[in-house]
Amino acid sequence: MDQSYRPDTACIHSGYTPKSGEPQVLPIVQSTTFYYDNAEEMGRLFNLEDDGYFYTRISNPTIDAVEKKIAALEGGVGCVATSSGMSAIFIAVLNICKAGDHIVSSSAIYGGAFNLFNKTMRDMGIDVTFVAPDAAEAELEAAMQPNTRVVYCETLANPALVVTDLELYAKVAHAHGVPLIVDNTFPTPINCRPFQFGADVVVHSTTKYMDGHAVQIGGAIVDSGRFDWTNGNFPMLTEPDASYHGMVYTERFGKAAYIVKARVHLMRDLGCQAAPENAFLLNLGLETLALRMERHCANAQKVAEFLEKDSRISWVNYPGLASSPYYQLAQKYMPHGSCGVISFGVKGGRAAAAKFMESLKLASMVIHVADLRTSVLHPASTTHRQLTDAQLLDAGISADMIRMSVGIENIEDILADIRQALEKVKA
Repeated sequence: MDQSYRPDTACIHSGYTPKSGEPQVLPIVQSTTFYYDNAEEMGRLFNLEDDGYFYTRISNPTIDAVEKKIAALEGGVGCVATSSGMSAIFIAVLNICKAGDHIVSSSAIYGGAFNLFNKTMRDMGIDVTFVAPDAAEAELEAAMQPNTRVVYCETLANPALVVTDLELYAKVAHAHGVPLIVDNTFPTPINCRPFQFGADVVVHSTTKYMDGHAVQIGGAIVDSGRFDWTNGNFPMLTEPDASYHGMVYTERFGKAAYIVKARVHLMRDLGCQAAPENAFLLNLGLETLALRMERHCANAQKVAEFLEKDSRISWVNYPGLASSPYYQLAQKYMPHGSCGVISFGVKGGRAAAAKFMESLKLASMVIHVADLRTSVLHPASTTHRQLTDAQLLDAGISADMIRMSVGIENIEDILADIRQALEKVKA
């Protein structure tokens, strides 16, 4: 694989290179297990002494090819594909946290991730402190504790569309000897590569733009290979693992220690593996990711500009607008575009928002975002329903917020649909 490929080329060619007489298109290897001639060869695989496939819960040729492609796109040393974006976040954090440890997280994150940290991981004995997404350095520093092991944020928050100052978050995390984990789902590596700004681990819900067609649920964890896990804060990587006869991850796998442990320890024990057929479908989406992101961003920019000028709209939030408080950060971290998601309010509050969404004809009202079809959602009553009013405000979500995921349809058809829906709303 040519690591010098630019991202739009890597979308097509990275991860899988057929040999003479082999399929041009990545095939689906729909098998749970793999045949070997002798027990010694299989034993070496189980001992992590050789590379190869022996059980799809750990690795599979189709999944492996997609993992390599995503790693190439993000510029990492390795990737683990998971069964969902939520499992990717869970494994990414649990890989280096145990009971008694602490997480610092931006409050403007996906509702499922907020609940994972605030409920499930607290129940596991892992504490969390949430900070404002645009927190100053002093606030971030104040949140750090001696037992902090992860700083977590989203490049572009879902659905608040807050642009995180990645370099600031990385600076504070590294000053305390801990990694920065970044969810890069919305921009994708086409529009932002967080490793270039100090991030150490990137997670994705591949269900969104990477797939782009709403046909598979998946996630991904990518390791930059740059963080020093031997600084004394991460004994799970530097001390012997009894389940592998005392093997030490940092000694055996060097820069890839983190991502190998995620695969051979947590994927082994939790079983959150991707399915080969889903990996195949994801690969088809990845091949056109660069083209689709260009169209998503162009369409979203025009929709945001249209809404900003309409008197029936109370506010518009899109990082591509010069009026956005995050415009300068967006230009820094995502100069070629952010994503196709816009949030805005319709005058008249929640009732007006509901009427607007119900009046749309082209756009679908679905519990999904970031595929090629334009869709809308009311986050406060759906994806973030479990949050209190105060938590909603901390996450940047108001009662009248509509999240619109602008698709790749003709922009004139999208705008016409918005116009006719607004005409049916009484301000």
